[in-house]
Amino acid sequence: MASDANADGESTSRARQRGDVFVVIPAFNEVATIRDVVQRTLQCTEHVILVDDGSEDGTSEAVKDLPIILIRKDRNGGKASALVLGFGRALKEGAAAVITLDADGQHFPEEIPLFLDAFREHPDHVIVGSRLWNRAAVPGIRYWANRLASFWVSLASGVHLEDAQSGFRLYPSTLLESVSAGHKTQQGFTFESEFLINAARAGYGVSFVNIRVTYPKNHMQQTHYDHVHDNARMVRMIAGKLFSGRRKS
Repeated sequence: MASDANADGESTSRARQRGDVFVVIPAFNEVATIRDVVQRTLQCTEHVILVDDGSEDGTSEAVKDLPIILIRKDRNGGKASALVLGFGRALKEGAAAVITLDADGQHFPEEIPLFLDAFREHPDHVIVGSRLWNRAAVPGIRYWANRLASFWVSLASGVHLEDAQSGFRLYPSTLLESVSAGHKTQQGFTFESEFLINAARAGYGVSFVNIRVTYPKNHMQQTHYDHVHDNARMVRMIAGKLFSGRRKS
């Protein structure tokens, strides 16, 4: 169950303009970084939706005084379910597009204008922030895992994807209203990759902007990604997509 902490507060009392771009930030136990991430995001847009995915460390309390839409979930349901909740609220507010970024500080909210510029040029594209152009910035194991995943997701989607797992991206609202990622993966990290596959197969373009990224020294301990189970889910999802694609061809 989720509750909207700001449903009757300042964030929703401000006049909304249909066609604005909203930023959705899913967060789970990110009290150390969340306030800084949200404050920096607010420097680029006033439309911020934070979905607290059942945090137990005070994540919501750290930002409850900021002018955002804060949605609190009672239980952790995974990044995908938090994104779906945020997407739904943004669409309800009349968003023309939704930008997503991670709450752990690895993304630079200051680069949101890159996505807005690309969206103006390609209003029917998913805009993805590519991290892999800068080999030195991504730890070795993450770099090669993302390269491998991008190869297979590209194969399943039929388009070249520079970085299929980046969480910093922009979705046009028309895509969010018409394309889903599939109910079987909504609880896992495969959601974002499957969304790209389904978007490409539905005729949406995918464009990339180069972004910076930073990882803490203990990034492998801090990540919520389960390298065994989530990798297995990714393999099953891609295999299913490849098989279904062959059957239709």
